[in-house]
Amino acid sequence: MVSNLARALVWVVFLIGGAILGVWLDLRLWPGWWHSWFWHVLSFLLGAAVLWLVLRISKVTGRWLARCGRQGNIPRMQTNRMVTAGPYSCMRHPMHLGLMLFPLAVALLLGSPAFALIIAPLEALAIAVMVFLLEEREARLKFGAAYAAYASRVPPFNLSGECLRRLLGLPPEEPDCTNTQILAG
Repeated sequence: MVSNLARALVWVVFLIGGAILGVWLDLRLWPGWWHSWFWHVLSFLLGAAVLWLVLRISKVTGRWLARCGRQGNIPRMQTNRMVTAGPYSCMRHPMHLGLMLFPLAVALLLGSPAFALIIAPLEALAIAVMVFLLEEREARLKFGAAYAAYASRVPPFNLSGECLRRLLGLPPEEPDCTNTQILAG
């Protein structure tokens, strides 16, 4: 299983590396954009909106995982219960969907067109690949047949209106943990 430290290091590389590469490309490809106050104001406002989405999604999904995904004395940020309610009832990886928007939020806050248009989409794609290669594998190992059954009826990502409302916690919903499954062993 991939450690949380390794995951955090990937995020640091994505965000700092993306910012540095983005600004470097901007100064070579679009030097005029870098000096445009209008672009930076507009970009900052868009970035703040996307960052709000990322934080809102993290808050909602984190609340479901904290209340329903843990039983007993286990390390923070670990789960031993499979959560299939709330936003997890309509998509398997709602938190990762939010995190896929994080590089775009940083790119827009920074005002880097190259980061926003080239690097952030590539990083979102890399996150999706990591979800399918690492997260799915770990969940299948951890929860076995229960996760396989869940995966057969719930897609990894879902952009339907109802699912997005659940993902954003609209209206706010108290986590009901009755449909969680305890990890065997």
